This record gives sequence, C-alpha cells and structure tokens, in this order.
Amino acid sequence: MMNANRRTFLLGTGVLGAGLASSGLVGASGTASQAGRIDPENPRFTVAVMPDTQYLFDADRGDSTPLDASLRYVLKTDENIVFLAHLGDLTEHGQPGELAQIGRSFEDLDRHRFPYSVLAGNHDIDSSTDDQRGPTPFLSTFGPKRAALSPAYRGSSKDGYNSYHIFRGGGRQWLLLALDWRPSASGIAWANSVINQHPDLPVILTIHEMVYAEADGQAQLSEFGQRVWRDLVADNDQIFLTLNGHFWPPGRTVLRNKAGNDVHLHITNYQDRYYGGSAMIRLYRFDLARGVIDVHTVSPWLLAKAPDLNELERQEIERTGDVDYFSVPIDFEQRFAGFAPVPVPPPRPARDMLLPGTIAYWRFDNAAAGTKVESVRDLSGQGNDLKLMTLGGGSLTYSTDFDRRQPSHASLQFTGSKNPPRGSYLQTVDSAPLNRMDFASGYTIEAFVKLPPDFKDGNHAWCGVFSRLGTGADAGKTGDDPSEPAVTLSLSDGAGFQWATFPLNTNSISTNWSHELQLDKWWHVAVVNDGTHTTMYVDGCPVVRNPRTSAAGLANPGTSWLLGGYAYDRTVEQGFHGWIGDVRVVARPLPVSDFMLG
Repeated sequence: MMNANRRTFLLGTGVLGAGLASSGLVGASGTASQAGRIDPENPRFTVAVMPDTQYLFDADRGDSTPLDASLRYVLKTDENIVFLAHLGDLTEHGQPGELAQIGRSFEDLDRHRFPYSVLAGNHDIDSSTDDQRGPTPFLSTFGPKRAALSPAYRGSSKDGYNSYHIFRGGGRQWLLLALDWRPSASGIAWANSVINQHPDLPVILTIHEMVYAEADGQAQLSEFGQRVWRDLVADNDQIFLTLNGHFWPPGRTVLRNKAGNDVHLHITNYQDRYYGGSAMIRLYRFDLARGVIDVHTVSPWLLAKAPDLNELERQEIERTGDVDYFSVPIDFEQRFAGFAPVPVPPPRPARDMLLPGTIAYWRFDNAAAGTKVESVRDLSGQGNDLKLMTLGGGSLTYSTDFDRRQPSHASLQFTGSKNPPRGSYLQTVDSAPLNRMDFASGYTIEAFVKLPPDFKDGNHAWCGVFSRLGTGADAGKTGDDPSEPAVTLSLSDGAGFQWATFPLNTNSISTNWSHELQLDKWWHVAVVNDGTHTTMYVDGCPVVRNPRTSAAGLANPGTSWLLGGYAYDRTVEQGFHGWIGDVRVVARPLPVSDFMLG
C-alpha cells in the first residue's frame, strides 16, 4: 500500500511526467505511446544526462533492462527532452562484447534519430592513454560513423574520440561538447576551435572527469579538472555548465570564469547505489521564461516497476537530496550577453502609437540623459501637455533606461519620497481636454514602470504613477473615503499596482490589485475598462484581483492629472520613486494585442 501511495503521489506531482503514464512504462494495463514529440521552440525543455552505467555491462554480469527503460522513457515521454548526454563509463571493461551489448540498447535512439552523445570513460578504453590511443572497441561502436545518425551531431576531432553537437531548445541553438576521458593538447585545441567557430552559442561541456565531491556535496576541481578549467573553460565565457561522472558521491559548485561570470560544475554518478545505479538519469529542465534550470534525478526503470519494488529498489526511485534535486537560477539573457546579446528592437515612431481614440501619448526621448525636465508635450495632438511641479525638492530627469518592449528608448527618473514629502512630478496643463473627460464608454491606460532596489524602505508606499489631483468628494462621491483621489494608479508598500477609482455608477471606490513586483525590473501595466468592468494587466497578463462589480467610466472632479505624483485631499503628499517610460491614454478598451508591448 505504501508503494501505491508513493506511485500516486509521483504521478500527481508530475515527477514521472505524463509521458510515463502513457508510454508503456507504467504497467501492463497501459498502452505504449508514440515517441515523445520534441518542441524546439518551447521555452521549457529538458536535457537528459546519464552517468556511469558500467556495472550494467560487466562481462557476463549486469543487466541492460534498466538502461533500456531509461532510453524508452527519453523517447516516449512528453517531457520535451531535446537531447541525451551520456557521461562515460558505459561499460566495465571496454570489451567488445560489453560494447556490443550497450550498442544494441542505443539502437532504439538511432532508429528514431534521437539527438544524443556519448563519450569514453576510463573503463571504456585503456585509462593510461589519451584521445590519441587509436582504434578501440569503443571507437568502433560509438565513433563518428554512428554519431552521424544523431541529427544534432556536427563533427568529431581527427582521432574520433571528441565530438560536438548542436541541438535546439527554447527557440535557440545550444552547443554541447562531448570530450574524451583524457583529451590531449590537440583535443583541447580542437574543442577551443569548435567554440571559436560558433561564437554566439552557449556551451555545455560533458566530460568524464572534471570535479569531485566530498560527503557534503561541495564539489571541487580534480587535478585533471584543473587542467581542463585552465586550458578550456576559464577563457571561454560561452561555457556555462559542465557535467561529469566518474567520481561519487554527486556534488556541485560554482566557479567564476575570467569574464567574471558563473560557471556551474556538476558531478553525477550513482554506480555505487543499488543495482549499479538503476540507469538513473538527470533531467535538466531548462525554463528560459523563469530563468532557471530545475534538476531532477530519477530511475525510469524503477518508476515503471512501482509498486512492485523490493526493499532496496524503493530507495532508488528518485534521488531528492540537495545534490540530486535542486534548481539553478540563471538570468540567461544576462549570462549570455557577452557573446549572444539579445538585439534591442529599434524605436517605433510615435505616429504608430496613435491608435483611433488615443487621447494622450507621452514619451521622453527628446532630451539627453540627465537633463532636467521642464515640460512634456502630448504627442497625440490632443493638447494634453504636462508641466513640471515640485514638492519640497526632488529631481526629475530624462534617462536612457527603458523597457526593450516599449516604443521609445527613454524614460523619466523620479526621486520622490513620503518621508520627507518631496518629489518633482508632472501635471496636465489647465486647458488639457483630459481634465474634463469621464470615459463613460471605456478606456485603456498604459505605462511602463521600473522600481529601484530601495523601493521598499518605507518611504514610498502609495506613490502615484498616474493620478487625479481632485478627490472623490470633488466628483460628488461620499462613499468610502471621499478625500481619496478620484482616480489613482499607485504602488503599495509591497510594490504592487493598485488601480483605485470612483466610477460613474457607484458611490464607493473600485480597486484592482496586481501581485507584488520584482524590483529593478521593467513592468508594463494596463487598465482596461469596457464601459462595465475594469481589468488590470501586468505584462499583458490579467491579474487575479480584478473586481466583478460593475465600474463604468471615471468620476470627474474637474481637476488635473498627475504623472509621478499622489495627492490626498487635493494635497500632493509625495512624488514617485523610480522610472516611468511611455504612457498612453485611449478612450476605448484595447485588446492585449494593441498594447504598446513590442
């Protein structure tokens, strides 16, 4: 019963992956599915890593069944596995019979033309030799001729023991080096030349020996690993991840290369575990959207056998210790910026932003960075120009910081605070048509916003991005607190957007709330009213705290609008703290596809 519960839990949490449930690996009652489909454009993809399988192929001992199960899983799961890398020590002695046996297991990948790589470990060849050793049973079985069956294979060193592969995942190409147990000086030179020939590709280095770990899981370079680091990794900023087997226990560390960037070095090996490690695989689940690699270690063979497991097998279904089940946060765009910078789209002309119904459009690309703001012209042509106002000091300057998605390449930097009250802000001129509008038929208000790292220091809660100077009372409202502004897009002390308004059809305040925002990051916010309901969007995504209560238009107090200022009871209490990019007001509801997001 315990096993069955464990099985149900794994299925429910997705640890097995839906592919196991339908791949023929789950049990006799299941039906085998077709090979798993690879989606190379999906920002979530997986690289499967298989360490030492030598005890499963040991002369007349061993058992290929666990490996066969792992390879079937790789083929049939819907995990979106885009590549499989074996880390060497495929066999115990490197004998022709051992290699022939494991070679037959890999034929399933060949038939499906699944992208994979293998490399020689010290047990697959004469460990006293380097990649200039000449012909071996390993080379006959897994040399360039066979490697060419993989669609990701791009070439090998002249000796045949080192290879490189290019696979696609997350909409981009990745280069994987599979290096010999002991690459010679010419082998290292070859690897450097491959990287030089592909200067814009991120690189994963697989090799049998690189780092080892103590019982605490803290890895460090082996003596040979120090050479590889010095001669290959440290100078090549493209290498961001190294994977090796050979030693046990598993472990990991992070080293800084000569460019000052992190390189993640992982060792994974389970041959010391029950049943030779049960052909465990590491699933490196890349998520480019979240900026993380989630690492899981599982045995598909044992997962498929559950719940009919013996006492020792139950301990090996998956490994969940700190060195086997963890996440590696990586800002991929920043980490790869030195060799593969994401191109910044050119600015979009202001005229392209003037959709039908545009009432106001402000952008801040008409002055040099650091220049003090005096006034801002409304580019919609409607006359909703802005004038500078000052509260107890605080600067307002043009900035070249911008969200790459916004139309212009500029913003305004505000330095306001609540304690003490200060901040320069902008206010619509007295003659602005915007001051007289109630948007009874609907509206869309958009802005790009970035908050600095010190935003949550207690001095900036409820600072306004875009607000009215007039109050609810000025608009004839008596519910809630009529001294609150009639309209405000503000930020809570937890750095969450709040859209708080007195609508035309109610006497009380209607509010929309976002989640708390990451600081030091650009965000796009939009509030859209269709004449009946208001929906807030952050980065084009609707938030959960959008009210179902009807909210028609905006009660009009007959006063100015404030950009970067917040007023209570007609008194400006504080200025905004952070950056504001392009701002647009449209007198109709817009679909997300028409937002200013590029």
